[in-house]
Order: sequence, then C-alpha cells, then structure tokens
Amino acid sequence: MKIVYEYSHLGGAEILQVHKPEILKEIRDTIASISVGKTKVSKEITSMGKMLYSPKELNSEFKKKFEEKGYFEIRDPYTIELPNYSTKITGAYKQIDFVKDQIFIEVQFGKYAFMFYDLAKFQYFFNKSDAKVGVEIVPSHDLHKQMSTGVSYGEQLVYDIERLKRHFPAVPVMIIIIDL
Repeated sequence: MKIVYEYSHLGGAEILQVHKPEILKEIRDTIASISVGKTKVSKEITSMGKMLYSPKELNSEFKKKFEEKGYFEIRDPYTIELPNYSTKITGAYKQIDFVKDQIFIEVQFGKYAFMFYDLAKFQYFFNKSDAKVGVEIVPSHDLHKQMSTGVSYGEQLVYDIERLKRHFPAVPVMIIIIDL
C-alpha cells in the first residue's frame, strides 16, 4: 500500500516527526508492507460478481504487521451510570486497534461514522493523559470505490475536520490516506 495524503491536526504529524520519529517510520513502513489482492466477490446488486478488496483481509494484514512491531490493542472497560437513572450498564469499553508509547492508531475501513467515532476515542484517551497523538489510517476515495459499499474515505474526514477548525477533535491527530 502507499500513502497518498497526510493531514496534521493540531500538530499531530509534527509531534510524531520531532518526538516519535521511530514510530512514524514504523507506521509508514507498515503501510508500505501491506500487499493484498482483490479477494472479495461482490454480492451487491450494483456490482454483482465484481472482485473487490476485502476490508476484513486488510484489517487482518494491518493487525499482523503492527503486532510484529510490538503494537497492541487496548480496551478500557467501564460501567455506565447516569444521574437519576436506575439502570447500570456493565461491560462497556473503549477500544483502540494499536498502541505503542502513547501513540494510538486506528485503521478504519468501515462507515464514515466509525471514522468520526475514532476521533472521539482519541479525545477520550487524550483527556485521560493516556494518548499523546492519534493516528487514523483510512482508504482514499479511489480505494473506497474498489471496496464494498459502506466503506468511507479519508478525503471526507479531512474535509470535515478542516471545517470544524480547532474545535473537534481537541487532540493532536494525524490522518493518513492510503491506496494500493
């Protein structure tokens, strides 16, 4: 895979370049090491039988490659209790795909809402002083067209962050848009 665009929000890329250059190199090397073919046969009416890239296979490759470099998934469990509400919800958690040295990485081949939710998770962990920078790795518009419907693309995420200015997320983030 290749990086086609990098976006820095609130100095995310610069923090990595100055304070964590080895991690930035590992991220870029991991992306470059991903090589998959079109293995998913579309069952969608608009593209029945067409060969597509599989988000599941891509996620699996990223997981394998990042774990080889010492990255790990984290889950932060909590119980949901609301004021003046008797229901107590146990077993809730926030999860991040890959973490190393307070750099939090999400690889997102899902719907747009999940890309935006990843930013909220970065904010959550940043507010707890667990994360220094969030890195969101997302497909380009061109790659998304070669995947099943519902997969979003990074250009939309960057466009929206630009319009929100410094208001959300209030955490340093680097968005990396990838393609094959």
